[in-house]
Amino acid sequence: MNESSGSTTDPSTAKPLPKKSSFFRSMLFGKPRDINDPSLFHTISLIPFLAWVGLGVDGLSSCAYGPDEAFRALFNTDGTNHRELAILLALATAGTVAIISWSYSGLIEHFPYSGGGYGVASKLLGPYFGLVSGCALLVDYVLTVTTSIASSVDQVFNVFPLEYHPYKMSVELLMIGALIVLNLRGIKESITIIVPIFLLFVATHLAVLIGVLVVHPGTGTLMDHLSVIHAEVHSDAQNLGLWVLLVIFMQAYSRGAGTYTGIEAVSNGVSAMREPQVSNAKWTMLYMAVSLAVTAGGLLICYLLADLQPMVGKTMNGLLVEKLNFGSWFTWLTLGSEAGLLLFAAQTGYIGGPRVMANMALDGWIPRRFSSLSDRLTSHYGVLLVGAAAIASLLYTQGSVDVLVTMYAINVFVTFSLSQLGMTRFSWMRRNRKGQGLWPILLHSFSFILCLGILIAVVILKFAQGAWVTLFVTSVLILFCIMIHRHYVRVRAKLVELNTQLGDVQTLAGARKEPPPDIDPKKQTAVLLVNAYGGLGIHTLLILLKTFPGQFSQVYFASVGVLDSGNFKGVEEVGRLRAERQKTIDQYVLLAQTLGLAADGEYTIGTDPVEESTALCMKIRERFPRSVFFAGKLLFEAEKWYYPLLHNETAYAITRRLQLQGIPMVVMPIRILQFGNK
Repeated sequence: MNESSGSTTDPSTAKPLPKKSSFFRSMLFGKPRDINDPSLFHTISLIPFLAWVGLGVDGLSSCAYGPDEAFRALFNTDGTNHRELAILLALATAGTVAIISWSYSGLIEHFPYSGGGYGVASKLLGPYFGLVSGCALLVDYVLTVTTSIASSVDQVFNVFPLEYHPYKMSVELLMIGALIVLNLRGIKESITIIVPIFLLFVATHLAVLIGVLVVHPGTGTLMDHLSVIHAEVHSDAQNLGLWVLLVIFMQAYSRGAGTYTGIEAVSNGVSAMREPQVSNAKWTMLYMAVSLAVTAGGLLICYLLADLQPMVGKTMNGLLVEKLNFGSWFTWLTLGSEAGLLLFAAQTGYIGGPRVMANMALDGWIPRRFSSLSDRLTSHYGVLLVGAAAIASLLYTQGSVDVLVTMYAINVFVTFSLSQLGMTRFSWMRRNRKGQGLWPILLHSFSFILCLGILIAVVILKFAQGAWVTLFVTSVLILFCIMIHRHYVRVRAKLVELNTQLGDVQTLAGARKEPPPDIDPKKQTAVLLVNAYGGLGIHTLLILLKTFPGQFSQVYFASVGVLDSGNFKGVEEVGRLRAERQKTIDQYVLLAQTLGLAADGEYTIGTDPVEESTALCMKIRERFPRSVFFAGKLLFEAEKWYYPLLHNETAYAITRRLQLQGIPMVVMPIRILQFGNK
């Protein structure tokens, strides 16, 4: 996976460094992929069917709890009910899925690599709207884990007597803990494993939908219910009032808002599609929309046709399968496929959460250490953060799917609303372009009004039942992000001052007329780890020479280009990253030669900065046995307790690894004055 190059070597022809891999690791994870292979991005990309399976898990699994919660809202505690509204509820659910999915197809077309709701809101509405959307997504991914696990365990416990139900919480906590451990070890969702469970879910639920229409386990057919729905709605409107009936319908409709979670997944995963990516993403969105609308709407109608009534300790899907009486084997298969799909849906929270963190970290909203997508940085901290928050939300709600779905739906529709508002603005700005017209404006405007209406309804109707918690947690998270961002802005200003102080040094680079001395591997060499060409690296070099006067007559520069979600999109992006690293090395080499030093350097490409830097340093050590390694680290005059959380500790991690190998490394402090001081 490594790619290295000296300053005089063409990076396009450099050979990859071999990475050591045990037999067990190869058997478990497969052979390492070669980022130089032009076919790599084709082999790891997804056709629409596999994308539907991989990205549709979160959406389709919501059929296990979304329709359930909506139908339960039609029943009152006094024994009365408004079951006849289930047909209208099914039509509204299917229509909402269609509208949101259709509008997201436009988002995919114009912003295929935006990163979903966070990227679109940031680009179209401004950074603070993006911040709100990003924080909503982070809380949403945590609740994805909690809701999916709680619902998954509910499906399994359908077949157990009520006396076993007190153990559900323990099982849920164990499952969340198991997912944390698996993800810390780097085990992510495999579409090959999901496919049979996904197809079993589709097959069993299709059998349920057809079975209810054929077997008629209730008191009437669909036509029978359609013939009386008008009369019953008219009677309820007269007895209760039209507005009361509308409130009852909106309560049920908003309570089932969890059904629409996961629709955004396709827009987040366009980069994983096979070419043509936009076209394949639209087909994937179509597959997801049709399957979700048919399943969710169909289940609501089936609850009505089967004359089901909510029972404590039983899910509506469990009651429906039992009512069909196809046999215990079919019950186990159906509920087992739901539990399995929900488990994989929980896994998307551990993958999507760190991905959003990485994007927000690049923009300076959360600590920079989350900007890397390596297993030891983003996956490590992100998985722990998502897992800990999921455990906290599970304990707070006691695993109540009703409360969790309410909390879940709020931030889903915050992101939906901001995305559609941004697309409305985007469509309005492009209205005069050829082929645009008013149709996109109308579509995204209606979708925005619909999503905002659902959001307002959920907040008002379910505020005391958990909605306030989501709003509070999201607001606190936004405030923390703003404080972190302000800190990074001040640090950037100080780095600009560093660059300003070095203006003369930077302009001197290349001014030396004498030919640069050749580097000698036998001489004592200072190996300097650098990132971008600028104040931090230049200051480190100058302080090194000042601290060790006359000790080093030659310096060797080492740099690591980190592959992340932002640049791992294709061979061209990797090529640009190589060119950027090579340019950085060349600039530092030229500066060192201007200062009269023999200089050279090389870079490597990889996914983990600590691991790749350590491997590169050990390789350089073999070539320069009398080398001492150096790295720069920002040091604040007024150090706060939280600064280590906000700034990269990579230099210390590399130092520890090299020193354990007996290789000397020194971290050079680059002092920054206290904010506000000159």
